[in-house]
Amino acid sequence: MSGHSKWSSIKRQKSINDQKRGKTFTKLANAITIAVKQGGGIAFPDSNFRLRLAIDAARAANMPKDNIERALRRAQGKQAEDFEEVIYEGFAPGGVSVIVEAFTDNPLRTTSEIKSIFHKAGASFGQPGSVSYQFKHVGEIIIKKNGKSYDDIFAIAVESGAEDLEDAGDEVLIYTDLPDLAKVKDALAAQGLEVVEAGLVRQPVVTTAITDKEKFDKIEAFLNTLEELDDVQKVYSNMDVSL
Repeated sequence: MSGHSKWSSIKRQKSINDQKRGKTFTKLANAITIAVKQGGGIAFPDSNFRLRLAIDAARAANMPKDNIERALRRAQGKQAEDFEEVIYEGFAPGGVSVIVEAFTDNPLRTTSEIKSIFHKAGASFGQPGSVSYQFKHVGEIIIKKNGKSYDDIFAIAVESGAEDLEDAGDEVLIYTDLPDLAKVKDALAAQGLEVVEAGLVRQPVVTTAITDKEKFDKIEAFLNTLEELDDVQKVYSNMDVSL
């Protein structure tokens, strides 16, 4: 079990700040659209688990109901036909491995923008497979502590079938095998824990230690610039921060 992770705390705080600024609405709408497309056109969350996760995330970010319904209509219309998921891999300044997930209706534009960000930051744009082996697909459930200790939540999570945990300040990140995500999420909620959000993520299995503040600031700025693109859904790194 991972225990405390400073980088996890930093990432979660940034995500919370982005939600407060409403920056995520475009990304959330894109996630809904791609979930319907990848789910064979099924636009009903009870029959499309990925769509259910996308809608839950939208609601958690206080995305208006009209926006959600608009994204569902778009997903079932002609506009969604050219919409696709594209994955980019590479290395941030300092050698940290990076994976970028993007949803776009114009892959040439998105690729050009992302390559430009890599180039300006002195990062290395990689080929498919260059770093993906350093990550694994897992389910992630974010739990609000609400006065409970990490050890309390640890015990409940393990009993519920969790594979790994990370302490992230006021929250705990709980990881599961992909097929177990829904079951563990429901078990945690049944134990009275507040589930902030749940989804599918890439968890690093090989990490790169960063102990220099200046190097960390440069890497963080690079990752933030990538995340600010509307087409970019998620950015993952294998950075292990110890400052």
